[in-house]
Amino acid sequence: MWHYFPNQYMPSYQVNRALTQAHYGGGEFAEILEAASEITPGDNESFHNAWAKIGNTIFEEGENASNNNNPATARRAYLRAFNYLRTCEFFLKPKDERKLPAYLKAIEAFHKAIALFDHKPKQVEIPFEGSFMPGYLFAPEGKKDAPVMIMFGGLDSLAEELYFGPSQILNERGIALLVLDGPGQGATLRVNHVHTRHDYNVPATVAFDWVLENLKEDVDTSRIGIMAVSMGGYMAARSAAFESRFKICCIWGAVWSYYEIWKNRPTNHPLAEIVMHIVGADNMPDTLELLKEFTLDGVADKISMPTYILHGEDDRQNFVENAYKLRDALTCEKIVEIIPKESSGSAHCQIDNFTKTYNMFDWVAREMKK
Repeated sequence: MWHYFPNQYMPSYQVNRALTQAHYGGGEFAEILEAASEITPGDNESFHNAWAKIGNTIFEEGENASNNNNPATARRAYLRAFNYLRTCEFFLKPKDERKLPAYLKAIEAFHKAIALFDHKPKQVEIPFEGSFMPGYLFAPEGKKDAPVMIMFGGLDSLAEELYFGPSQILNERGIALLVLDGPGQGATLRVNHVHTRHDYNVPATVAFDWVLENLKEDVDTSRIGIMAVSMGGYMAARSAAFESRFKICCIWGAVWSYYEIWKNRPTNHPLAEIVMHIVGADNMPDTLELLKEFTLDGVADKISMPTYILHGEDDRQNFVENAYKLRDALTCEKIVEIIPKESSGSAHCQIDNFTKTYNMFDWVAREMKK
């Protein structure tokens, strides 16, 4: 992966993330590099300020375009503003008083953008244990019988972010995508205060049944798949293992055990307080104890449907050994694609080159249309 900040992985990763999403409307290269130029590596305050500055600037551009009746310009500005404001919130601690307002303004930008789409996604709220999981159905235009993938993000991603790449790539292949903030994610955590859980098959089955009941006029409910990205690799596998009605399972970044990933990370890791918040713990020892339940040991061999694993050999967050361990445990039909470290796209979840995901998405299209 290219490092904008030499030898500084984490902030460079976020720059790559924005640059890749820019291809799908989530940024403009010059704006991203302008923000990056104002960041001091290791200084999360400068990180927040740089992205907030460009995010608020572009949000105002969207407002001006909207007020002047220029909807196409406004739509594109709001999409960029969402992604910059999402990024500015990323490293803020859960107790930081700026975190929720930054998140809410990002969501406001996204909602203003999709209101200006010619082909609007359907906003959904799936009831869940006294609360709800919000999300969006992105369906191919003019197609009422498209197969549908249910998708969760990762440890730190938002459902809205999955518009920038996954939804567009799948839609152009004739596949609908239902993206959700599951427990511990997005608004489900930040607004509804629902923490994550090791048995992610529970919300996945709720989502599956909700699709059957509520999306009959929108998609082909006889062809429903499950996928997730980053730390969501665990969620997709767990969901598939205990919900055999899914047609396929797509694991975009393998995770064998949350505990194994986190046990050797320092207590001052940039995401330490965030993972504590996600699981609902007050300290890292309690967090690690809870994370012991998040394992595919004794789970992976229960997956019965065709499964695709995509992983980067140079993944520095979920090491490639996770993919090999999961591969060896699966007894179902499977494809395992490892992007070699000499290639772009070998970083965590191919954030440095989404074109390296195309084999996976082509496989999804073929399998879902059978």
